[in-house]
Amino acid sequence: MNLNQELHGDRLWGKSFISLTVCSFLLFLNLQMLLSSFPAYVKNEFHAGDLQVSLVTSVFALSAILTRFLTAAMLKRWSRNALLFAGLIIAAVTTGIYVWAGSVESLLLMRAGYGVGFGMASTILPTLVSQIIPLRRMGEGIGYFGLSTSLAMSIGPMVGLNVMKQAGFGTLSAAGTVTVALILPILLLTRSIPPAPQISSPGGEAGERKPAKFNTELLLPALLNVTLSITYSGLLSFIALYGDFRHLAQVGLFFLFNAVTIIVIRPVSGRVFDRRGPAAVLIPAAILVVASMTVLSYAGSMPLLILSALLYGLGFGAIQPTIQAWMLRSSAPEQYGTANSMFYNSTDFGVAIGALILGAIASATDYAVMYRYSAGFMVLFLVMFLAFMLVTRSKKSA
Repeated sequence: MNLNQELHGDRLWGKSFISLTVCSFLLFLNLQMLLSSFPAYVKNEFHAGDLQVSLVTSVFALSAILTRFLTAAMLKRWSRNALLFAGLIIAAVTTGIYVWAGSVESLLLMRAGYGVGFGMASTILPTLVSQIIPLRRMGEGIGYFGLSTSLAMSIGPMVGLNVMKQAGFGTLSAAGTVTVALILPILLLTRSIPPAPQISSPGGEAGERKPAKFNTELLLPALLNVTLSITYSGLLSFIALYGDFRHLAQVGLFFLFNAVTIIVIRPVSGRVFDRRGPAAVLIPAAILVVASMTVLSYAGSMPLLILSALLYGLGFGAIQPTIQAWMLRSSAPEQYGTANSMFYNSTDFGVAIGALILGAIASATDYAVMYRYSAGFMVLFLVMFLAFMLVTRSKKSA
């Protein structure tokens, strides 16, 4: 029997699960509040070009990716608590000093530092949660836990854009610092960090770990997540600029309506995955994202923008937790840290390369054409997954 089943049976909504989900929401809210506002801030404050604007996103993402690989290694030698608190403190401090950046170069250095803190915390929090979710409810549990991430990704940009517009980037930086700093007292007061799992060796002695081989089953879901994250990068990096291009004054409402359908679809998609597997969720959800990006590329009015947001929330909100649960279900408990690290790394890698690729497309054409290319990436998503299904079925029938 799995460790989490031994400790918790089929119980999901315990104190630790709730506290860690709230902490994850605050961590990603801190990220998304500022990430959406950086393009406009960098353009206005430093008169930067499209390449420099995209680097603000890419440098952070690449720093977070590298840190997650290092964190996975450090978890074998260092206390999870110490690494988690160190990451949170680094994230809070770097968020607070953004306003002191006197050039794009110094801001990029701060963004790299933030990536270190965020990479550490965002690796450890989902790993802790994975250890307390019953295995047979993994899809449902990750669906609810992932709702914290998706909600932050949906409302964070809207909050960040509005705060910067009304009170300036300095106030936004301070608000972001407070948001991530709140995680520390929540963890300390609720004592919600579960004990480290004891993995038994074949000889029966707990605590001895055999070197784990790389799980090749994680490659396809990670690649699919990269492709999905490219579309999200186009929204995060350029939706505000697209609003100016289309003369849409309230383009930030995209994230509000996106959040509505994410809330609706997250629990449903998790249960469907648990009962019917990834295909039942990923195929229809990917089609919804293709439709969303296509509608957005023609959105010259608020009704079309809202329709695009609702479709994107349904698609994105179903795909992300399904991919994460798929990766966890394909892994042994002692590999949950690696699986979660790979999931979040693939997200950040998609955001990083998406900002560069879609930024280059926008520079060569315009933002409307860029979003049509974004829809094309989700067509590629469908092709890759359908090819995987065909290969899998042919192997089973052979």
